[in-house]
Amino acid sequence: MKFRIGDKVVYPMHGAGVIEAIEEKEVLGQKQQYYIMKLPLGEMKVMIPLRSVKEVGLRQVIDRKEVNKVFSVLRSQRSKMSSNWSRRYRANLEKIKSGDIFEVAEVVRNLSLRDREKGLSTGERKMLESARQILISEIVLAEGRAEEEVRMLIDQSLEEAASN
Repeated sequence: MKFRIGDKVVYPMHGAGVIEAIEEKEVLGQKQQYYIMKLPLGEMKVMIPLRSVKEVGLRQVIDRKEVNKVFSVLRSQRSKMSSNWSRRYRANLEKIKSGDIFEVAEVVRNLSLRDREKGLSTGERKMLESARQILISEIVLAEGRAEEEVRMLIDQSLEEAASN
């Protein structure tokens, strides 16, 4: 898939951003083309080699209809999770790595609900925060909303899930 400057894209494990430039750079003695992606949250820039776009799972930001589906996932019942910490952690990590926003939303919902009931380990708390940031960054770009507004909407949806 070819992207252009100005395209809103998602880089799994990092979140959503905008392609600012396409540049040729020499890294480790090899010249190649890179997408220069600016992540709005944290003001970070990432270089993604054009030839590894497929492997890293770079994709377009979801549209508004899909944003509604994300909030539906956040409001729904928790899905079954392993009671074994390391299995649960690995399963959640796979979901985040997939780059699928609905899977990331599931991780946010499940870990948020678990946190309310039993609390989370430091590792799972970091994972929850990271998954939340990924979710927020994509919704901010998909809807053009402010980060704080998106945070509130996510929190409201998670409140609904907790009261179900």
